Amino acid sequence: MNVDIARQIGAVTREVKSGTHDGKPTRVVIAARSYNTTIEDLWDAITNPERLPRWFLPVTGDLQLGGHYQLTGNAGGRITRCDPPENLALTWEIGGSVSWVAVQLSPDGKGGSRLELQHASPVGGDADDFWNQFGPGAVGIGWELALTTGLDKHLTTGESVDPGVGANWPTTDDGRMFVQLSSDAWRRASVAFGTSEAGAADAAARTTEFYTGMSHAASDD
Repeated sequence: MNVDIARQIGAVTREVKSGTHDGKPTRVVIAARSYNTTIEDLWDAITNPERLPRWFLPVTGDLQLGGHYQLTGNAGGRITRCDPPENLALTWEIGGSVSWVAVQLSPDGKGGSRLELQHASPVGGDADDFWNQFGPGAVGIGWELALTTGLDKHLTTGESVDPGVGANWPTTDDGRMFVQLSSDAWRRASVAFGTSEAGAADAAARTTEFYTGMSHAASDD
């Protein structure tokens, strides 16, 4: 897979902030970037069940407000907001956990369209253990890979992305470089959020190892 790593890493802005859902505290991981296409085309790419498998995963279910969706081999949930072509929100339910994803589309001021994805997770209990172990990169890197090697390629070329190639790319030389750079960027976002330098670095190292299959020691060689 041919990816301009520096351009793709630089295209994403990353932020971590506190939020609430139904009056309870959350941690929110935010990734945003622009695409050289119209808002209508971008909306269609992220909501059309015939296009989603070309860059992400096949989806089934009642794909309308209040309906339930299921991504093949991944999360399912309920669509809680659908305002074409600007706002989409849904629950993200996998492995017994529930979090919340919201996507907002807007003009980027340069003739393209900006996508901002917010993934909010609960605070407390197992969620805290997971956060302390892996930090925001666990969610952030996964979404970056989808928005880069999947969505950007699809919108730029019109081609479909082989799911097997996309899944294995982080273990290639280029893929490992992308993950390491993305992980370091999320480390900085975590520190800006208030995580200690040491805690953020340890979590980033574990997350990088998870995505690349390389130990931290090996990546430093």
